[in-house]
Amino acid sequence: MTGRFLLFLGNRSAKIVSVLGGALLALMLATTAGAEPIYPVPDPDPFYAAPGDMEAHQPGDVLSVRALPPVAVFPGATITLVKFRSTNSDDAPIAATTTIITPPGHQPDAPILSYQHFINSLGTGCAVSHLLYANDPNLLMTASILNAALAQGWSVALPDHLGPNFAFGAARLGGRIVLDGVRAAKRLPELAAGHSPVVLAGYSGGGMATGWAAALQPSYAPELKLEGAAIGGAPMNMVTMAQVLGFDPHPVFGLAMAVAIGLEREYPHRLPISSYLNERGLAVRNSMANGCTNQIIVTGAGGSAAEYATDTAGFDVGAGQSVLEENSLELYNGVPEIPVFEWHSPYDPLIPIPAIDNTDRRWCAAGVRVQTLQVPAPEHLSSAVLGAPEALMWLNDRVHGEPAPSTCGTI
Repeated sequence: MTGRFLLFLGNRSAKIVSVLGGALLALMLATTAGAEPIYPVPDPDPFYAAPGDMEAHQPGDVLSVRALPPVAVFPGATITLVKFRSTNSDDAPIAATTTIITPPGHQPDAPILSYQHFINSLGTGCAVSHLLYANDPNLLMTASILNAALAQGWSVALPDHLGPNFAFGAARLGGRIVLDGVRAAKRLPELAAGHSPVVLAGYSGGGMATGWAAALQPSYAPELKLEGAAIGGAPMNMVTMAQVLGFDPHPVFGLAMAVAIGLEREYPHRLPISSYLNERGLAVRNSMANGCTNQIIVTGAGGSAAEYATDTAGFDVGAGQSVLEENSLELYNGVPEIPVFEWHSPYDPLIPIPAIDNTDRRWCAAGVRVQTLQVPAPEHLSSAVLGAPEALMWLNDRVHGEPAPSTCGTI
């Protein structure tokens, strides 16, 4: 849940958690009839559309494949766009996509890294397959770690884990899409990956999808063998964030607004958020409804729930809390059956650190081999870069069958 803009916030970002929490709480309490949810403009490319026979397919089935042009930042690599069948939060079939990068000289059954990019967007034009050709600064920031994996002969899968409606904030949905994207990659004849070892990684919003994939795998994809998951800077409890009230204007209010819009898309009957927005709030919602990360931050800069909601008094979380609970890993009873590497900065002002520690401890108590790393970063974004090299080394050891270390006794 970040963008390059956060690098410039400095000490002012200390209030981010409060603002995000208050905004989410304020915008998730609608119970009256009113404005309908706003969904993204469908991608004009028919490749992304769901076929008419979705019910005939199983989760992870490959629906369509397209070769994409080379990308300069990944020299010599082959780029393939894969559409596959997944499942939304109402257990209905959806079409999702993942972009698979394979290195030169790719070998059959070479390892696969499913990397969950922090998409944090609301528009279909923000799909990873589009961002690859748009010099997106947030994606370019991760290029070095992805190239390191490619240099080892691994394939890299970049799923669009927000789903076809770009439901930013719906982290459980993201976990399902990640798992089905891995299923699709292993079923793709061109990739020859039926016996490939698979590892997961992601940071921030991508860390949420990664963590949910690891925790859901035993129940949602029990046949899928994973070797480990590296989770960085992930908000583990959205309820905690929402309970920290704050209604003052803030530079990154747009991220909270985007989460509210995204969750309404995924849970329209339980979270009719749009009906609780005033005229100005609806105008801002409409302006960012198809935006990517940096545009969302700019559009919502300086906004507040008090300014955009019809009323901010006497809030009762109600249905909004149940949706937040469903998307909070700290509150999910299931645990991963694979080793976990978890990293974050203890000084991160964007996410509640106790929720991360509590989740790590609960997983440890359940027998999960958890290794933690605290990086000395003053804010959210640089933690991704500082922790990535050690995360990749840890993933490499998992791929090669090394015993997973644990720091459970020190958490």
